[in-house]
Amino acid sequence: QVQVVESGGGLVQAGGSLRLSCTASGSKNGANNMGWFRQAPGREREGVACISRSGSITYYQDSVNGRFSATRDNAKNTLYLQMNDLKPEDTAMYYCVAGVSVDYNRCTPAYSASWGQGTQVTVSS
Repeated sequence: QVQVVESGGGLVQAGGSLRLSCTASGSKNGANNMGWFRQAPGREREGVACISRSGSITYYQDSVNGRFSATRDNAKNTLYLQMNDLKPEDTAMYYCVAGVSVDYNRCTPAYSASWGQGTQVTVSS
C-alpha cells in the first residue's frame, strides 16, 4: 500500500498563490501516475490536475488550466501543484492520489489508488 501525505494548504486572498506538495512512499513498482482532486462542501469530488509517471502527460480541468501547474520530482517521490491567480471557487479540500489513469483529456483514479488525507485550501474574496 502506498502512503500519500499532502501539505501546503492554507488561507489566501483571491489572486494569490499556493503550492501544494505530496509525498508518496511504499510503492513496490516505482513511480505512479499521480494527481490532485478536490472536493468543496456540497459538491462532488473532481479531478484538478494529473501527471504521468514520466511527467510527459498532464491533464488539467478546464477551470484551472493556465492557472495551476502539476510537476513532479521522482527522485524525491514528490508531486507538486502550483496554484496561481486563485479564486474563491477554488476553495476545497485537495487530495493527492497515487495511481490514476491520465491522458490529455481526462484523469481517473484507479480502483486501487491511494489517497491522502487532504489539505484545505481556502481563498477569500
